Amino acid sequence: MDHQSLSGRRVVELGTMVAAPFATHILSQLGAEVIKVEPLTGDTTRALVRGGPSGTLIAYSHGKKSVAIDLASPEGAEAFARLIATAHVFIHNLAPGSARKLKVSADDIAALNPAIIYCHVRGYAAGPLAEDLATNPVAEASTGVMDDHRIDGRPSRLGPSYHDQFAGTYSVIRILATMLNPEPTPADRRIEIGLYETGLHLAARDLAGVQLKTQLLGRPEKEAGGEFAMPGYGAYETRDGRWLYLLVLTDAHWARLTRSLAMAEADDPDLAKLRDRKKQRLRVEAAVRAAIGALSYAEAEAKLRAGGVGFNEVMPLERVLDVPQARQPGKLRDLDFRGLRFEVPEFPGAATTDVVPGLPPPELGEHSVEVLESLGYDAAARDAMLASRAVKQAEPGDFAWAPVRQKG
Repeated sequence: MDHQSLSGRRVVELGTMVAAPFATHILSQLGAEVIKVEPLTGDTTRALVRGGPSGTLIAYSHGKKSVAIDLASPEGAEAFARLIATAHVFIHNLAPGSARKLKVSADDIAALNPAIIYCHVRGYAAGPLAEDLATNPVAEASTGVMDDHRIDGRPSRLGPSYHDQFAGTYSVIRILATMLNPEPTPADRRIEIGLYETGLHLAARDLAGVQLKTQLLGRPEKEAGGEFAMPGYGAYETRDGRWLYLLVLTDAHWARLTRSLAMAEADDPDLAKLRDRKKQRLRVEAAVRAAIGALSYAEAEAKLRAGGVGFNEVMPLERVLDVPQARQPGKLRDLDFRGLRFEVPEFPGAATTDVVPGLPPPELGEHSVEVLESLGYDAAARDAMLASRAVKQAEPGDFAWAPVRQKG
């Protein structure tokens, strides 16, 4: 698919934070028109950084249109109904109770547009927890991820909201599959993606692994992740305090590493096989740490590259986009937002390196009047809805970032 594969498709998003907005971000980058419906108070991500928009809004809502509607008002509900009647897809990540209260359940939306594809990203899909709330960290806690990620012994979230983003991606896959179906049934058009079920699927390898070990060994035992199972596969610090991650998966990789760094272990037959290195994990780890620690990053890079060893520097966020690989055509999109300049990564896999120009992230209600006009509301009706606060349009100063106070 190129960027315009979904040109002519209208997607209505009623989303906040990450999961649903991430799904519609992908659909937008594939060419769909995405209309982001927000309450008059705006998406939560509009006020997360010093009272203003966060990186989430900038990264995942550029190219969308924003309409601010009070769905609890009769006029707002009517405008929303007209909008849904024009849409091909509706996606939201409200709690089940909130969806029913706002009358945006699957039955409610199908009554307005029987042909629409309805996608609900929720905490849990069908089951005894279906009404419960779940967030990205809750999904990590409930599917085994957090138990494996501990800081000073305390189970902790990973950091990035991967479960939210995977749930959004799974939503896109289901939506596209339904679009490709020549005769989708009403059931096909109703999609539910749970964060919990997403977490289960992501953990499938580890869940199968612990079952395998239980049956082979007679006791539950985790299959160690790659860097813990394979000595020499992990992050090591150079003499000048930079970190690099070594890709040492096979015996051939080990041989290249030891030879490129002229390590004493290069010709040791007792370490030639992975099973032997595992038995001498502490020795192997100490040897690799010492070899890397004796070199500056530049020296280590030159030796490893000459020896054909896979590696990469462990990059701090502020330097990630500075490397030549990131700056190849087609990988970044330039955005100007409120006088600030941003480079945001493009959705990967496009057949062209040309980045199609798009809109910056919308201000809250920036397109309310435009969309109302397209739905048949005349100027008097639009003015009345704005005056009654059934809808809102962007106003100067909305969600402004608080100024940074200079120290001293």
